[in-house]
Amino acid sequence: MDSFNWLLLSRALRSVGIMFVTISSSLYLSTLGLSPVIIGLVFLGMTGYIAGFSLSLGMLGDRIGYKKSLILGDLVPAIALILLISTRNPVIVIPSAIVTGLGGTAGGARGAFSPGLTALIARNWREDQERVKRMGRLTSVSALAGAGGGILLSFHDYLPFGNVNDFRFLFAVASGLLFASALCILRVEERKGERKSSRFMRKGSLKYVSKIIASNTLSGAGVGLAIPLLPLWFSLRFHASPLVIGAIFTGASLSTSLGSYMATRISGNALRLASLTRIMNGGFLIAMAVSPFLPLAGALYVIRGFNAGVGMPNRTAVNVRGVSEDDFGTASSLQGVATRLSQMSSGASGYLLEESFALPLEIGGVAQTLGGILYYALLKEREERKEERPKTV
Repeated sequence: MDSFNWLLLSRALRSVGIMFVTISSSLYLSTLGLSPVIIGLVFLGMTGYIAGFSLSLGMLGDRIGYKKSLILGDLVPAIALILLISTRNPVIVIPSAIVTGLGGTAGGARGAFSPGLTALIARNWREDQERVKRMGRLTSVSALAGAGGGILLSFHDYLPFGNVNDFRFLFAVASGLLFASALCILRVEERKGERKSSRFMRKGSLKYVSKIIASNTLSGAGVGLAIPLLPLWFSLRFHASPLVIGAIFTGASLSTSLGSYMATRISGNALRLASLTRIMNGGFLIAMAVSPFLPLAGALYVIRGFNAGVGMPNRTAVNVRGVSEDDFGTASSLQGVATRLSQMSSGASGYLLEESFALPLEIGGVAQTLGGILYYALLKEREERKEERPKTV
């Protein structure tokens, strides 16, 4: 099996584990008796922690290699999950949940991304379309495997250990999958790149990244309000069971996989596709907010997954266009940090959820839509210059 296939296998294993924990953590904390407000604050801590963790691993990857960053990105949450299942005491559970770094968006390809992945793809493959193709395959396989996370949650209703212990058993399975993912990364090859020549980042790279960050901050704030507590939203708004919630997220993962596969077959303008799909993601959230029926809300989320799947590989390629090779790790992590920090709006999600079921998704949807518009507005100048550049024969 070649190097890229080992990377695909790693992301598939990671996706099953990380998707289960991401969509079940709010339900588990609720089972332990925590209120939506407290759960929202826990997710705030999760996103704040992983922001710092991601930036540290990205900067470290520029110096020691992105492959090692990927391994650490799997091992740390795997160990934290062991602590999470060791007790029912919230004093231990809450810090362990924060350190897992798994809280956040329950998107279909959630398991694909960890510190160093975008940088590794950018280093190993230089052309935009090749990067889109590779990231499309990764997000497609990861999203397809991520359906396993929803299936794991559906198994919860059939396990014999009792409500809390059923969750703990499944968390142990997720931890094992993350350890297996780290072992697969050992077989991945990494092309040697430019030696890091700057302490932090080159001026040109920083200027380009700052534009990405401006858009990601707005869009991320919207995602933070709407998505982290979405499983709990389905539970409270429609009284959906873990079985039904698991089925919805399984469908979203499958549709995201299909969308990412389609992205590898589309040769359109990457920036326009990335911007349009982000705008539409916000629109789907608004439509879910006003949906009166569970089947409709679930179907809208599944369709949103397909749309997100098309956008992710294109956005990944656009995000590294203006970045120097020796800054790939720091740049991609800094972009992720900005998104994560803005997703600390999840701390307000619980308050909004107690005020109105519609508010988190309505406000979050508007913010993500505006973020997509800003993304195109800030980057179109570089796109236009690229299109005007004379072609060489």
